Amino acid sequence: MFVIRSADNTKLKTIRKLRQKHWREKLGLFVAEGEDLVAAAERAGWEPEFVLRAGRDVAPDLLSQASALGSGSRAIGVYAQRWSEPGGRLMVWLHAVADPGNVGTVLRAADALCDGPVILGPGCADPYSPKAVRASMGSVFARPPARAPFEDLPGTRIALDAHAGEDVRAVALAEQVTVCAGAERRGLPEAALAGADAVAHIPLRPDGPESLNVAMAATLALYDLARRMAAHA
Repeated sequence: MFVIRSADNTKLKTIRKLRQKHWREKLGLFVAEGEDLVAAAERAGWEPEFVLRAGRDVAPDLLSQASALGSGSRAIGVYAQRWSEPGGRLMVWLHAVADPGNVGTVLRAADALCDGPVILGPGCADPYSPKAVRASMGSVFARPPARAPFEDLPGTRIALDAHAGEDVRAVALAEQVTVCAGAERRGLPEAALAGADAVAHIPLRPDGPESLNVAMAATLALYDLARRMAAHA
């Protein structure tokens, strides 16, 4: 059995390159670090470009050096990126959510609650960055993201705002819904708020925080809408 023992190995070089967005875009590849993510890819039917396992395919110290997590990954897989098309009864659209951890968390929430994908608008973090993939906990494989501008979003568009609009629990249901959410500080652009079919907020305690993290707000909205849509199915 051949075990990689050189940091100059082509596969290790590829893993290190894929830490950078430039190389992910150029090669159309991404890295999934950890045995749990490699297993999630296998369950979802994704064939890897290659998988390296510490002690079996590569010296453990070399795999740790190639890791973006810095925690001594036991397995690292490299996969081709996939992109979905918008569709389904319930989806979520993100605008300018620059934190990859938030993007990955919304991918996980949408996989749990929606039958449609996370749709990325302008200014969003790369959903195939190591941090986003890890935060998705494998949902990037189960439900790959989509890309579309606001004007191309399907169905009824519900814009989340920290303070404006009606209680999200009171928003009228529709056959197809896209929840729209922006970054925590800036929120959605005026054009999205004006073009939405409804504007809604997550009701908070009067003496609580002014707003929620975008991933938390999107998850709560999706939960309520998914629950009500299922009840009326």
